[in-house]
Amino acid sequence: MEILIRFMQKNSTGKVVLTLFVLTMAVYFTMLSYSIPAVTAYAPEQPIFDLSPAGYSFNYAYELLDTLGAEGRELYLSTQLPLDFIYPGLFSITYSLLLVWLFGKTFNVSSKVFFFALVPFLAGIFDYAENVFIIKMISSFPDLQVTTVNTASTFTLLKSSFTMLFFVLLIVGFTLLLKQKLLDVRKRNG
Repeated sequence: MEILIRFMQKNSTGKVVLTLFVLTMAVYFTMLSYSIPAVTAYAPEQPIFDLSPAGYSFNYAYELLDTLGAEGRELYLSTQLPLDFIYPGLFSITYSLLLVWLFGKTFNVSSKVFFFALVPFLAGIFDYAENVFIIKMISSFPDLQVTTVNTASTFTLLKSSFTMLFFVLLIVGFTLLLKQKLLDVRKRNG
C-alpha cells in the first residue's frame, strides 16, 4: 500500500489531476445526459440500479427489470453498462490522485492521512462488482435469484457509501487547504 501511495504522490501534479478530471467528467456527463436517460425512459418512475444509493429489494429489482422490458434491458447492457465499466476506473484514479494532491498541500509526505486516498479505489471496486451483478440480474431475468439481487444491492450500497466518504474527504481536504492559505496570508501580512 505504501508503494502505491508513494507512486500517487509522485504522479499527482495539478496538470495530471486536471486532465484526468476532465476525462472523468466527460464520461460521467455522457452517462448522465445520454445513457442513463435512455434506459430510464423505459421505466421513468423507477430509478435504475446505479441510481439507488440505498440499495434495492428483490421485488424492486424484479419490477424494474420487468418494466424496462426486453428493449430497456438490452439498452442497459449495451449502452449504460459499457460506459459504467470505464467510469469506475477513471473515478478511482482521478479522485485518488486529487486527494493525494490536496493532502500534499497541507500534510507531510509521510503522513498516514494519504491512506484515505484509497477510498476512491474502494468505491471503484464496489462499482465494478455492482456492474457484474447487474449484468447477472439482467441476463438471468425473469429467473432472478434473491442472492444475486442481495449481492448486487450490497455492492450498490458499498459503492455509494465509499463515494460519499470520498466527498467528505474532499471537503475536509479543501477546508484544510483554505485554512492553510489563510494562515499563510496572515503570516505575510502579520
